[in-house]
Amino acid sequence: MEKNEFQKVANKVSLVTIIGNVVLSVMKLLAGVIAHSNAMISDAIHSASDVFSTFIVMIGIKLSSKSADKEHPYGHERLECVAAIVLSIVLFITGLGIGSNALKAITQGDYNHLQVPGILALIAAIVSIASKEAMYWYTRHYAKKIDSSALMADAWHHRSDAFSSIGALVGIAGARMGFPVMDSIASLVIFVFIIKAAYDIFKDAMDKMVDHSCDEETENQIRNCVRKNKCVEGIDLLQTRIFGNKIYVDMEIALDGSMSLQEAHKIAESVHDSIEQNFPKVKHIMVHVNPSK
Repeated sequence: MEKNEFQKVANKVSLVTIIGNVVLSVMKLLAGVIAHSNAMISDAIHSASDVFSTFIVMIGIKLSSKSADKEHPYGHERLECVAAIVLSIVLFITGLGIGSNALKAITQGDYNHLQVPGILALIAAIVSIASKEAMYWYTRHYAKKIDSSALMADAWHHRSDAFSSIGALVGIAGARMGFPVMDSIASLVIFVFIIKAAYDIFKDAMDKMVDHSCDEETENQIRNCVRKNKCVEGIDLLQTRIFGNKIYVDMEIALDGSMSLQEAHKIAESVHDSIEQNFPKVKHIMVHVNPSK
């Protein structure tokens, strides 16, 4: 996919989710205040953080799409991972705020002053679950299509919001059934889901920030691709590393030692082109030729 198309798709998805999250945040906040539900107010804050996080994703994708330059000869792909890391930190801080308030309400022991949430909060939770799950699948679809880790992180942010709305729904229903503390317990459940999502996003982004090899299946597929060239007598070395959402390949192939330099170079180019054509995620390939033993 061309970089301008990549950015166009990412911006379209981000704009749709921003509009959806703004509407949801206002709806849930009003429902939480009117219906006296701390869980729904916490859920509204979570949705509001989605708006901010989507802006982070848009900025990260825009920066990562920049072409290589003199100062950054390998490109800017890792900036997308930086955006995902910032997003995970925002999620973590949001979760801590919600968790601390919920824990304070639960540990104080006196629940008589807690107000029972109204039916409006229950309706808002149901609408939120459906909307956020739809946003998750919509964003996930395009994240896979353009292979964007930042957009995928945003998709999981939507899914965590859907889970938190389920927690809010259970808590509000429990409070309306005569257990007012359930509303605060629901906020605590929301906190757990948010922290889990933040951890998963952070871990995935850090894995991509630090050089590490591809999975074994991908490396075996690269080897099989190279072995299809009848002139290649062996693969002496294959090293791969993931750079952002791209793959870098360094390899040494064994050729007949009596070949001319020109022939060996032509075969190395053929191997290079074959990998490039069969593995779209591979951005850089270095092929070194050794004489076969």
